[in-house]
Amino acid sequence: MKSRTLTAIVLAAGCLAAGAAYGQQQPPAGAPDLNAIPDKMPFNIPFGTPITYAKAQDVIAAAIAEANKRGWPEDFAVVDPNGDLVAFARMDGAQLASIAIAQHKARTAARYRRPTVAFENGVQKFGFNYLLTLDDVIASRGGIPLVDGGKIIGAVGCSGGTGSQDEALCKVAAGTINK
Repeated sequence: MKSRTLTAIVLAAGCLAAGAAYGQQQPPAGAPDLNAIPDKMPFNIPFGTPITYAKAQDVIAAAIAEANKRGWPEDFAVVDPNGDLVAFARMDGAQLASIAIAQHKARTAARYRRPTVAFENGVQKFGFNYLLTLDDVIASRGGIPLVDGGKIIGAVGCSGGTGSQDEALCKVAAGTINK
């Protein structure tokens, strides 16, 4: 019995010591100071009039044209500033799991007013795992806000390839807005 008690005490002490050591870890080099108070609100792009269906179709058409050139079957979603679906397309051969992922990327980019790569970088480069606790966040690139006249009118989400492939297609799609 004494052996079990002693073992339990040693294990508890080890856990406490490990927890204290973990809590003292420094953020990675180059990580932003989370205690800094910025002068201006980051990502403070105002919301504008929601994207029209016709414009959303143009955004998707540009993404599909680029995906066809590269031979990347993908799924594409365009949402309004609230993150509600306006238009969607699934290319032949695109993976089925990417239907929901493309919509999630677009919704996150619209609601948080930033590309989803910002969340990916926060988690992967800086270890800001708290980002994963925020409602409706996806920490995977391939979601980009659509900005027209300095206002967010929606967002596009692309999924089906690697993060860099998804992001490349989204950039082409988002580039149609200011033409």
